[in-house]
Amino acid sequence: MPSVKVKTSAGKVNFFYTISTPTSPNAKAIDKNLPTILFLHAVYFAQESFQLQFGDPQIRRFNCVAVDLRGHGYTTGDDIPAHYSGKEAGEEIAKIIEALKLPACHIVAQCLGTIAALGLAMARPKLVASLFLISPLGLEELPDIAEGRREIFECWQEGFKSNPPDESALQDAVYGALQFSYSNNMASLAHALLARTYPLALKNWGPKNFDNYNRATILIFNERKALTQAELAKIGCPVKLIQCGNDVAYPMEYMERFHKNMKEAALNVSLSSIPGASHFGCVTNAGEINVLMHDFVLKACKVDVPPAPLSVTSPWESDLLKAGWEPDTDSDEE
Repeated sequence: MPSVKVKTSAGKVNFFYTISTPTSPNAKAIDKNLPTILFLHAVYFAQESFQLQFGDPQIRRFNCVAVDLRGHGYTTGDDIPAHYSGKEAGEEIAKIIEALKLPACHIVAQCLGTIAALGLAMARPKLVASLFLISPLGLEELPDIAEGRREIFECWQEGFKSNPPDESALQDAVYGALQFSYSNNMASLAHALLARTYPLALKNWGPKNFDNYNRATILIFNERKALTQAELAKIGCPVKLIQCGNDVAYPMEYMERFHKNMKEAALNVSLSSIPGASHFGCVTNAGEINVLMHDFVLKACKVDVPPAPLSVTSPWESDLLKAGWEPDTDSDEE
């Protein structure tokens, strides 16, 4: 598995990454003649959650790069510091872009990934060509959602108080995370992602790593403040905000307030809502989101982009099929 080592103010980290080009699902480098989309995933589930984007020929017109964020997936490194925030996460993404010699990237981010994306765009605007933010988090956390995140962690901790771990308590935590992520809309892809993620979660977030779990999935959300106009004004690229209509955590009013803040900071920003989409809209409503994503990125490109390949294979397709994904069944349900 390819990984890149970076050193930042938040420590040394070995980030697991994937590069896909129009002709290769697992490329060693990008096609330098094409624009690059960098995907930053949501909380709990790592880069494989972008399966339906990397498997879409229209999105694969571009270089597609994804990384496992701090404390997630196959990324390893120093313990996450107590002060870890969007600023530090953004610094890490900047180091990854530089280490992989990527051009200014079109950032596609969801949930947790939007915190890192905004941190990057404010601190290093020349590295960002555009921002496509799904379920963006640029305001302070809502009190009931903050409490829900803590309750999931408490259930997870409870599960490890016995030896062997209490699977019932662990599953209570999983249920809370899935309810938050998918609004109880669990198609076979979501189940396959869970099957792939759960063993990694047991490893990454066991008792010795409770602090890392807390900092990567709770504190980075719960301790954030609303971004100020002065901070937002540092962003120098077009921005598209996507509100997921069936998001149990963040209603349209929440996203409209963030959109208003960006407008008042004189940003080139627009807001769209996807009816019926869960917080993890790139999984539950990829069809609608991919069309908006493709058109937004293409419009932001400063070079001509060749037509889409006739067909593509995602780098994670085989593993997800083995884990129980049934694409035809999911398509029928849509």
